[in-house]
Amino acid sequence: MQSSVVIVGGGVMGAATACFLARDHGIRATVVERDMLYTRASSSLSASSIRQQFSQPVNMALSRWSLQFLRRVGAELAVGDDQPALGLVEPGYLYLADAAQGATTLRRLHSLQCAQGAEVALLNAAELAQRFPWLHCDDLHLASLGLSGEGWFDGPALLQAFKRKAQACGARFVQGDVQGFDHFAGRVQVVRCADGTRHAADAVVLSAGAWTAPLAAALGVALPVSARKRDVFVFETPAALPGCPLVVDPSGLWFRPEGRMFLCGAPPRDGDPHEPPLHAIDHAQFEEQLWPALAHRVPALAALRLRSAWAGYYEMNDFDHNGLAGALPGWDNVWTACGFSGHGMQQAPAVGAALAAAIAGTASDAPSLQALSPQRLLEGRPLREDNVI
Repeated sequence: MQSSVVIVGGGVMGAATACFLARDHGIRATVVERDMLYTRASSSLSASSIRQQFSQPVNMALSRWSLQFLRRVGAELAVGDDQPALGLVEPGYLYLADAAQGATTLRRLHSLQCAQGAEVALLNAAELAQRFPWLHCDDLHLASLGLSGEGWFDGPALLQAFKRKAQACGARFVQGDVQGFDHFAGRVQVVRCADGTRHAADAVVLSAGAWTAPLAAALGVALPVSARKRDVFVFETPAALPGCPLVVDPSGLWFRPEGRMFLCGAPPRDGDPHEPPLHAIDHAQFEEQLWPALAHRVPALAALRLRSAWAGYYEMNDFDHNGLAGALPGWDNVWTACGFSGHGMQQAPAVGAALAAAIAGTASDAPSLQALSPQRLLEGRPLREDNVI
């Protein structure tokens, strides 16, 4: 068992790992976070959705385990009489295909998802129009609707709940900008911060999201993880869209309800510069791409009003758009959890539980992280996730 664990990065992955280490294994980690207000953290700027409709079984398993955890999060992360509430709702995800090739892909993924236990229905255009009469379906071939286990929740509240529970169980969260490591014979012994603070370590976890790659590079390991900016727009409309799920349009647009408002966005675009400023909202993207796509797919949304917007980073793994979780190659006591490419928030409970058990040297009922091992980078074995939104 590791007695002194230092976790670099206190976002949802680091906080979840610290929580499970302390709560389940009695290991009180030190979590080093450079921005204790989480102003740029992906965890505080996430749209915070959860789904089963992936193209890789490991992602379905991690999200399914995490969903069960979120459903009972009040009891799981209670501190005394204080039980966190995440506002989890499960209206589903709706993937739309407007071409024969897209429909073929939906059918292939449907077979895979059902084999993994996901409850997903395929709907033709007529069935889709009957179920969602506000949707323009004339140009659609097929749709895939999650019937259970898909929706959204308050992601920043989950981060804070993990942090509070971890602290209540003895974990420490300290501010610091990690700059390097002291190591000997394949083991990191000390984590060094810019202000001269040194944290002795029997084990180290690198979970700094989009900023993990420079930390791994200091240990001679290249991780293909970079920051990709994603703008999220908030709009309101007088239109009623009963039963609206999270809709993924063939154009790349996604949208979903958020209280009385709606959120919408698109996947991160290739070619964005590394760490673009979050304050630079791309309003042209909304005016030129998203609004026309919204008005086409839901004619009643032509009269929407844009109310606000924010931007956050995806920690994109350019190798295969999947998380990197497990032992860092070449090191005996270094672990990582990063590069989840937009699905880290929903999978943090399962990844944190599994990683904590691995560090503690015990078993866990969370899904195995073996498929996400960073070792696949060295072996040239991509595990590509096709459903990135």
